[in-house]
Amino acid sequence: MILTQKHINRRALLRGAGAALALPILDSMVPAMAATPKSAANPAMRLGFMYVPNGIIDSAWAAKGEGAAFEFNETMKALEPFRNQVMVLSNLAQINGRALGDGGGDHARAGASWLTGVHPKKTEGADIHSGISADQIAAKEFGKETQFRSLEIGVEAPSLAGGCDSGYSCAYTNTISWTTPTSPNPMEVNPRTLFERLFGDGDTTDTKARMEQMRDRGSLLDFVKGSLDRLQTRIGPGDRRKLTEYLDSIRDIERRIQKAEQQSATMKMPVINKPLSAPEEFVDHARLMMDLMVVAYQADLSRVVTFMLAREGSNRSYREINVPDGHHNCTHHQNEQDKIDKTIKINTHHVKQFAYMIDKMKNTQDGDGTLLDHSMILYGSSIADGNAHTHTNLPLVLVGGGCGKIKSGRHIKYGPETPMTNLLLTMLDKSGVQTEKLGDSTGKLQHLSDV
Repeated sequence: MILTQKHINRRALLRGAGAALALPILDSMVPAMAATPKSAANPAMRLGFMYVPNGIIDSAWAAKGEGAAFEFNETMKALEPFRNQVMVLSNLAQINGRALGDGGGDHARAGASWLTGVHPKKTEGADIHSGISADQIAAKEFGKETQFRSLEIGVEAPSLAGGCDSGYSCAYTNTISWTTPTSPNPMEVNPRTLFERLFGDGDTTDTKARMEQMRDRGSLLDFVKGSLDRLQTRIGPGDRRKLTEYLDSIRDIERRIQKAEQQSATMKMPVINKPLSAPEEFVDHARLMMDLMVVAYQADLSRVVTFMLAREGSNRSYREINVPDGHHNCTHHQNEQDKIDKTIKINTHHVKQFAYMIDKMKNTQDGDGTLLDHSMILYGSSIADGNAHTHTNLPLVLVGGGCGKIKSGRHIKYGPETPMTNLLLTMLDKSGVQTEKLGDSTGKLQHLSDV
């Protein structure tokens, strides 16, 4: 490649016939012999927080051994191919998820406290109160550099307003992200809505009108084809390959959304609590939203994402893995082996979807590395034992290279009752976001960067 001081602006947009498309970082965007604030030589950090509800069966989750010699247990086996970028963390707790005199409502407290470390106000009214979540603290800083401060994504439609758990508002179980102590962020579960938020809004929310509009104009990429063809002549072979892979991902996402919309339009039965254009199958829906999350990272549209594989307290069934029972019902197993086995199946199923996303990030180039190299993705739950509703020794894994600021491939066991907020505080610190206090934090965690 010929070195020049000319470069394509990182903020460059492909424009054609009124459409706009963000680009991934390309070598051509970096001025020759220069290291820009966020470039191949100095990559942007991405943060992700992926939540699963109702706890995880510890006997099938807990890592065997400590340090680099640990072994993955049954539930986490799907993460084995990525072990060098996986950190298993034990003995972290969310103390403020406990009753603390408020009686029942552990699921609501779990969702509200996971990223805030704050005990939520027990109310079913409009006077909800929790705390600012770690993702939004990061978003305040990272959002200065991106089109979207943050993205909040889900796979299960939210519960209706009012009470959802023993006197607690549904707001606490529907989200894990809080901009302020009284402002929860809704999870977007509709892939069409998320797609158009990232790549351009349509003129109407009417499904039939949207489908006609898409047929009239073709895909988003077809819409900007002239600009794409001109850009291809200005970049080198390596950039052309990156751009082709990125655009292929977008085209595939469009195709899958259109297929889901067509299925929704021809359904005879009403769909309850599921938005139009969401695939019927959990796996298809989850992976479609994950692909959109990866593309958002890749194009640097947002560097902070929270993702709920299901809302807290979810009683969704998983017939695709032969679990027709509700998830929440299974977790109240009362030591019945059949229910324990079904819960383990669900836990494992969730981890497999997470592994799918991690694999996508590992195989997506980002500057001099991959998206996974330049990310920290926290996966887990704010309940440990779903049967007893405990909030100690939470099931947590931190995945990604963290731009070289963390040392993965290890199982670290901390002292009992170590606040999980200490981990969140440390993640923010490693991301360049300086925060003195988060919820019930007592300081930064040791050993994320060293042996």
